[in-house]
Amino acid sequence: MTGRKKIAAILTTCFTRSHAEVILPKLIKGFPTDDGMLEPKVDLASIYLDQIHEADVCVPFAREHGIPIYPSIVKALTLGGGELAVDGVLIIGEHGDYGSNEKGQKLYPRRFFFEQVCGLFSTSGHSVPVFNDKHLSYSWEQARWMYDRALALKVPFMAGSSLPVAYRNPWLEYELETPVEEALSMAYGGLDAYGFHALELLQCMVERRRNGETGIVAVQCLEGQEVWEAEKQGLWSRELAAAAEEHIKPRTPGRMEDNCENPALFLLEYADGLRAASLILNGHLSGWGYAGRSGGELQGMEVFLHGDPHPHFVYMGLNIQEMFLTGKPQYPVERTLLTSGALDALMESRYRGHVRIETPHLDVCYRSYEKMPIRPTGPRPTGSSAIPWRTGEKSS
Repeated sequence: MTGRKKIAAILTTCFTRSHAEVILPKLIKGFPTDDGMLEPKVDLASIYLDQIHEADVCVPFAREHGIPIYPSIVKALTLGGGELAVDGVLIIGEHGDYGSNEKGQKLYPRRFFFEQVCGLFSTSGHSVPVFNDKHLSYSWEQARWMYDRALALKVPFMAGSSLPVAYRNPWLEYELETPVEEALSMAYGGLDAYGFHALELLQCMVERRRNGETGIVAVQCLEGQEVWEAEKQGLWSRELAAAAEEHIKPRTPGRMEDNCENPALFLLEYADGLRAASLILNGHLSGWGYAGRSGGELQGMEVFLHGDPHPHFVYMGLNIQEMFLTGKPQYPVERTLLTSGALDALMESRYRGHVRIETPHLDVCYRSYEKMPIRPTGPRPTGSSAIPWRTGEKSS
């Protein structure tokens, strides 16, 4: 491992098709891209596993590849010694037996994991790049603390999910400084776990608008019949929704009103006057879409996440690896900070009876990077991204 970057993985748990299971093997066995297999350029040096799942696949994987699993985060980062001994940290705080609060938010210990990591950085006198899977925290206060702590310690920090670097059909990417008059994303799934994806898909597009991101001043979550009433009131666009779902597969035939027993809607009002929405249509959609109007032109696309299994994680993994190699995030962590805070406020809106929530604290202003992250080369995966965990095992 001499001369190669050593990476510590900090995990909540790991089982088949979990986030850890579809990311970690790529750092050992390679990245199966549309253009062929790419060998990893970093080494997975250590693992901290917070919970051993009843269907765990991490322990035998680590044993086969000679990767030590340490009993603490500090030991994983020091490789059992007393000093920081790794060149990058991968935090995958998704899945596991953790409680939920009264708002329906899963209480993953991502801030605790990051706090342990930063504690060692502060005593070591230097920091290394950190990637945090999905949103920073269920809590705005915790998410903001993580962001501020990373700034204070000069931590190269990147976060989020695979949505921004997934397959797009047709391809749509705004140039920086594009005027965006309205925007909408479409999704399915639970409001906490998958609601973040819906918001992140929206945000990775609208952040490229003219003058950059200005922050969000108010949000509201609506459910049930109120979603359809909101469309009649002009709070979301049926035309944009049609453009967003045009290419989505699979999709249940028929009207969304007939297919969705309990639709959900996220409404967002930005500081510069942009109004955007995310529709979560369980029963109607099993996919993801985006549509926006720019300069009067309506454009929509599908963001394709299906495949065997989850090929979009290949490209997220390549961007994580690139940050570990260069020390430079491939996209702004402010995007994840803003979407984390917006989701927290939206869950609060739902908990308080679907009221409008003013969000002056979400004054997160930033500009998207001009340089594009590593992306797929086509609108659909061309082959399987499944990588066996153990020698002789078939791809799942």
